[in-house]
Amino acid sequence: MDNIKLLPIDNSNVENCHAINEDNVPNVGTTTFEEFKALVENSDFHRCIIHENKVIGFIRFGSPTINSKPRNLWLGKPANLTLMNRHTAMGFVIVPSQPFGYNYLGGKLLALLCCSHFARETISKVFDKEIALFETTSLYGSTTSASQYDGLKPFMRYKGLTESKFTPLLHDDAFHRLHDRFREWNNNTPLTDNKASSKKMKRQSKMISIIKNYMKEYDMNTELKQFTDTIDMALNLTQKKRFYISDYGYGNVREVINGEQDKLVRGQNWDKFHLENILAWWKKKATKRYEKLKVEGRFRDKVELWTQDDDIQIIR
Repeated sequence: MDNIKLLPIDNSNVENCHAINEDNVPNVGTTTFEEFKALVENSDFHRCIIHENKVIGFIRFGSPTINSKPRNLWLGKPANLTLMNRHTAMGFVIVPSQPFGYNYLGGKLLALLCCSHFARETISKVFDKEIALFETTSLYGSTTSASQYDGLKPFMRYKGLTESKFTPLLHDDAFHRLHDRFREWNNNTPLTDNKASSKKMKRQSKMISIIKNYMKEYDMNTELKQFTDTIDMALNLTQKKRFYISDYGYGNVREVINGEQDKLVRGQNWDKFHLENILAWWKKKATKRYEKLKVEGRFRDKVELWTQDDDIQIIR
């Protein structure tokens, strides 16, 4: 794994990245190539990981969420958004190809790459920022008590559970049928700009708001209560996610984001976050994983493609 390359997602590799996304997260991520390409083009920062001219995964960074309970608890107060945006990047997508993820702890490798000085310096240069904090959440919700990220100290540390108030998204067919009708009623104009981030979530929220306002305007009180009760039930289905941060080895990130100090100071773990040290740490873990799978006869050599008929463990 000495010849790992991190390259921008472009026309030469975007199809491979889309396939990896769908293989790992069916019916959760984007499901068409056009949607995925638009998502990448409108993201703040993205890279695919290349090994021996093969895409073994990809990552997509973005600006941090405006509000986060575990982050606020860590900071001791709600974040100063100006300082937060200057110093923080969030990992929205961290996806390995399979069976690389399963055989060699690929998901851990990609997460570690996000925490490297290489990633920090690259993002800082591209966006003229001074990145010092990385955030991400577990893919699985609160039904599981652990995540693959739990074993990545000191690079990443668990800081609590998020509190989600988002309605689960409709599946694509149902969503597009509904939004197409709303677009007709809106002079054939989408409810949000096509280049907006989190487009599907924003459009669904807008449709819910329009329906509620319509029912209120026409005194449809019984129907409004039924609709509101259904939405409230859906909100309760949304799980909390495990929240993780990396300080890239700085010793005073919290103080800088809180505005208590101006200059970032390197901490005792600074050198561990250099890319070569991160790769060396991962290689030891990946080698043990490989050897164990070989001994137990569980090593996988088939490229996994998700279909309705396959019974596979999709996400690792």
